[in-house]
Amino acid sequence: MPYDLVGTPVIAAPMAGGTSTPAFVEAVHRASGLGFLAAGYKSVGAMQADIRATRASGARFGMNVFVPDPAQLPPPASVLAELEDYRLQLLADARRYGVELPQLRLDDDDQWQAKIEALLADPVELVSFAFGLPGPDVVAALQRAGSAVLATVTTAAEALQAADQGVDALVVQHASAGGHSGAFLPASGLQAGGSQASGSEAAGTTAELVAQVRSAVGLPLVAAGGIMDAAGLDAVLRAGAVAAQLGTAFLRTDEAGTRRLHKDALADPHFSRTRLTRAFTGRQARSLENEFVRDHPEAPVGYPAIHHLTAPIRAAAAAAGDAERLNLWAGTGWQQAQAGPVADVVRGLLAGR
Repeated sequence: MPYDLVGTPVIAAPMAGGTSTPAFVEAVHRASGLGFLAAGYKSVGAMQADIRATRASGARFGMNVFVPDPAQLPPPASVLAELEDYRLQLLADARRYGVELPQLRLDDDDQWQAKIEALLADPVELVSFAFGLPGPDVVAALQRAGSAVLATVTTAAEALQAADQGVDALVVQHASAGGHSGAFLPASGLQAGGSQASGSEAAGTTAELVAQVRSAVGLPLVAAGGIMDAAGLDAVLRAGAVAAQLGTAFLRTDEAGTRRLHKDALADPHFSRTRLTRAFTGRQARSLENEFVRDHPEAPVGYPAIHHLTAPIRAAAAAAGDAERLNLWAGTGWQQAQAGPVADVVRGLLAGR
């Protein structure tokens, strides 16, 4: 994927759960950036509706898709026992709001095949993948349909696997990034087991990770993780990236679909650090450290089963205005996130360019 296909050094990350709306992606486009919609957690129909709305706005955009983990569909018996135990641990959180915990859901692949078929039938310009690799057949089919394909990687080893599948470019995600890690190989740079990492413990820098991947593969690289300003953007471009993908920098903007409670928490000095946690979804994700994160430091691996288990707790916390039990995704640079128009954020990133 050559630089002229990206067209800009500023890419707005796909933020599932309601943040990356068509209106947000349009605002990014109008500000000279490139936005990605997020198919994660949505039905095929909702994904298609987002595509239609964004096309109607005239904005360039991409679509991000979650790759299901076959090891979790269903999980092995040992993991299932851990999930059942975690469900019991969550009962106190559920009682706090008077909600019922669902039974374990072990078959959710996020409508993977149907979403791929929809994107083949009605192609978009760019398709990115997270949580794994789509397979060379899917990559080739999307390319034949006219889409450029990007894979999210967190190490040089993952980059090599992605390159072998024939993808056009890589999103190189550092552990400082907010929200879910795209890691799909063991020992991929995030702390293993139940341990958590604060922002200061994320190994190296995003620019250093880009340089490592650059030495391993010859594909165009998009840097992600902890990039909040023009200096951060310049650093990853100097390291060999063709663009930077930012999420946390946009979370507080007017056009972002981020919950008001989440936007307010990002500016609240009560929250003083981020941590990697599996407590909300069963997959490592960087969040502001709140009571829920502290109460469940040893949450097991189990995505998306734990995502479904905690969904009613998170919904009730949001309805109650309780930020202490909401997933407050945030990268290590969250304190620099600005309120105001998307255009102001992009203008700051491109200052002097």
